Amino acid sequence: MERPTKFEHSRFLGDKRTQLVYDLDEWSEEAVINDIVEEGVGLAFGPDSLAEARNRGYTLATPGKTRRMRKPRQ
Repeated sequence: MERPTKFEHSRFLGDKRTQLVYDLDEWSEEAVINDIVEEGVGLAFGPDSLAEARNRGYTLATPGKTRRMRKPRQ
């Protein structure tokens, strides 16, 4: 999958609504990633690692895994 322009230098993309993190190198469902970018609820991590995402309370997304959508904090 091609990385979104805003997150072209990031491997892991977090969704603030669900607290799920997506590995852009492994994820194949473009619709999910496009929705995150269009809604403006994406989050990149620094350093760009799964460990940092977990440190912030995010869980790795897997196909079929769902969570309740919540309004992100501003």
